[in-house]
Amino acid sequence: MSPLLYYALPALSSYVMLSIFFLRRPRLLHTPWVSAFCPRLGAHRGGSGERLENTMEAMENAVAQRADLLEVDCQLTRDGVVVVSHDKNLSRQSGVNRDVGSLDFEELPLYKEELEVYFSPGRFAHGSDRHMVRLEDVFRRFPRMPMSVEVKEENEELICKIAGLVRHYERDEITIWASEKSSVMKKCKAANPEMPTAFTISRGFWVLLLYYLGLLPFISIPERFLISFLPTIINRTYFPFSCSGLNQLAAVVSKWLIMRKSLIQHLEQRGVQVVFWCLNEESDFEVAFRLGATGVITDYPTALRRYLDNHGPPAPAS
Repeated sequence: MSPLLYYALPALSSYVMLSIFFLRRPRLLHTPWVSAFCPRLGAHRGGSGERLENTMEAMENAVAQRADLLEVDCQLTRDGVVVVSHDKNLSRQSGVNRDVGSLDFEELPLYKEELEVYFSPGRFAHGSDRHMVRLEDVFRRFPRMPMSVEVKEENEELICKIAGLVRHYERDEITIWASEKSSVMKKCKAANPEMPTAFTISRGFWVLLLYYLGLLPFISIPERFLISFLPTIINRTYFPFSCSGLNQLAAVVSKWLIMRKSLIQHLEQRGVQVVFWCLNEESDFEVAFRLGATGVITDYPTALRRYLDNHGPPAPAS
């Protein structure tokens, strides 16, 4: 045996054993985050499978099903009003080819009478309420309901206004900053650092890399929520790519990378709550909870409530 291997092999073995030891016992190194709420039932776009997405009617329906979290997206109108809207352009939602930012709040069109449920292709939602709502009105209507507010673009005015509304209504601990982009999240954290944050895409990849390198137990995690898609829904209800071959590849690779009980249990023990979206079938609820997730975000809060009442989240398999 060469001198290098003589020293390297024992050092590597010790490192692997230490990594596994602290992966399973992270509280020996880190004080876990303490959350103000437990989001077992999250309503995607307010529960967009049962009522028209992001309307007050949809959110009231979700709250009636004892939702723990409302998931919403925000845009800014021309006159500076923060509105709850997934899309920047109104074509899909209202049939009007205008951006939200090109209209004043009072000029915003009604939603269509029916909207296809994005994560349940071929299913449509209806509702008597077709009005786009202000984020401030949602905060007033549901003052203690936790919410995840996603910001999609680097709009500093929008970010500052959301941060100000959260402060004004004293919701800092129960309103999550969410964004796919780290550049946007940086501005969100600067605008209101008291709000808990969710992982961005790049930060999520970074955590996966640290996990597979064995370094994750030794690294601090500032985020309090991992809101991730469930890989098994790719190519069934979620089609991130236009090419079916890429979707099949993404399903296989992401399932292998993400669906690791040891990873999810490690994060949960550190107070990072793992929530999978957007799940609309009972079989997917079962998969998510068996992996050890805190909760699920769904378009159908009634279905998830029925599942939780009948089964509860199963104990993670060992």
